[in-house]
Amino acid sequence: MIIDFSKMEAAIVPNFKGGEKEYVVKTHLDEQNRIMHGTLHPGASIGMHMHERNSETYFILSGKGHIVMDDGTEEDFGVGQMHYCPMGHGHSLINNADEDLVFIGIVSEHHE
Repeated sequence: MIIDFSKMEAAIVPNFKGGEKEYVVKTHLDEQNRIMHGTLHPGASIGMHMHERNSETYFILSGKGHIVMDDGTEEDFGVGQMHYCPMGHGHSLINNADEDLVFIGIVSEHHE
């Protein structure tokens, strides 16, 4: 299956999960996964949120980001790097740079 984000309409979500500014996102959704092409402009963020029944992975396509985990761990990451938030944990993604942060995000549902 090919997911062509270039043919999708972007949604603009203000203050996503309590974050700052806007989250620009194109989403493919099925029963198992939410696959997103996301953009955070400088100063924008996705607020702290928990993953009780799923996990989330971010892969950076361009720009730089800052992750804050629910245990207080903070990390910077950039192009070609991946962040993983396992089920049962929370995180926040912040664009603290001067250029857009563009990434692929995958939320994988866990079924028991």
